[in-house]
Amino acid sequence: MVAARDDRPFDELVERAMSVAPARGFRAALDAVVASGDIAVISEIKRRSPSKGDLASGLDPIELARQYERGGAACLSVLTDVDFFGGSVEDLVGAREACSLPVLRKDFTVSARDVCDARIMGADCVLLIAAALDQAELESFLKLSRAIGFDALVEIHDEAELDRAVAAGADLIGVNQRDLVTFAVDTDRAVRMAPKMPAGVVRVAESGITGPGDAAVLAGAGYHAVLVGEHLVTSGDPEGGVSALRSARRS
Repeated sequence: MVAARDDRPFDELVERAMSVAPARGFRAALDAVVASGDIAVISEIKRRSPSKGDLASGLDPIELARQYERGGAACLSVLTDVDFFGGSVEDLVGAREACSLPVLRKDFTVSARDVCDARIMGADCVLLIAAALDQAELESFLKLSRAIGFDALVEIHDEAELDRAVAAGADLIGVNQRDLVTFAVDTDRAVRMAPKMPAGVVRVAESGITGPGDAAVLAGAGYHAVLVGEHLVTSGDPEGGVSALRSARRS
């Protein structure tokens, strides 16, 4: 399917993005938790999965954001994709207003206008998936995100994408353990990739994290943060789930 042409004046979008209230500091929030000795938890608000369907009927993003904050989450991730994940911009706006945590807009960022849109809606971090972008796009979107005042999480899957992310200047890199095509989870992928990341990069492990045991393994491998959605959304106790994940490094 071909995306609809976006003819909005780009300069006006940049101006709007730069005029919103300052971002909360996504990477800074992760750094603060890591300095305390815990692994940082990026708790995700996720209504559905392309492979599993609905995850939590009646999910309330506002209440869930508050539970995550009480549990000690460092940041939020909010799905805004409608077609595959059942999310919305309203989910992000409501969740962010309900708490003090920085928020990642979790969506498919494929244009410079998408980067601006994330900042305009209030996101404190934008997701850049290396597999969906060529090198020029990755570099320009990173530069743009910094110019308009917020962080960018560059998501990778393998060594070649890591090289691209580092070459682009990424300082916040997530390793997605789930294949974007098959949805299969390779739990060894993040552990394999961790020692290959250079110093100064905040390392985030994404997908397939099912509890404190997984978080402890990833912390031991050198990750600073874990991004967890499905496990927390379906746990029945999101607040306790975050607290248990965050203590994984200590245990």
